[in-house]
Amino acid sequence: MFGQIDKDIIKELQGDIPICSRPYEVIAEKLGISEKEFIDRTQNLIERGIIRRFGAILNHRKAGFTANAMVVWVAANERVQEVGSIMASFKEVTHCYQRPSLPDWPYNMFTMIHGSTREQCEEIVQKISEKTQIDKYEILYSITELKKTSMRYFEEENPEETNA
Repeated sequence: MFGQIDKDIIKELQGDIPICSRPYEVIAEKLGISEKEFIDRTQNLIERGIIRRFGAILNHRKAGFTANAMVVWVAANERVQEVGSIMASFKEVTHCYQRPSLPDWPYNMFTMIHGSTREQCEEIVQKISEKTQIDKYEILYSITELKKTSMRYFEEENPEETNA
């Protein structure tokens, strides 16, 4: 089953984790359960596939990575897996996706590259191009970050926001 305590655990895990030596103990105390129960329930949610991944998010701008480039590539369909693996192997690539191409948009591979400067991003793009032997691509730089959030589950709606 999937009860309220599991929903509460998910709500807590999708937010900021306390920066301390025992963050799960802090969260468990907030939820009124033991640290062991919190860990056991979280593990169970992972094993059941309800939580698929668990990770930290780095605020790349605050960390000095101010150049962000979405690079769109034209890859032969029979090479998508091979090319995707190569692209994803670069530490500067945080996202790597295959998307359908369209008659007026031939790009079927997308990578998000973060660097300190545009020049650094362009160097990475050149290395990826050489390693994949793909020379048909476009670099689309971020100008302004308008919104960046992760999905939030089991949040209660604020009626004032809903009617705004």
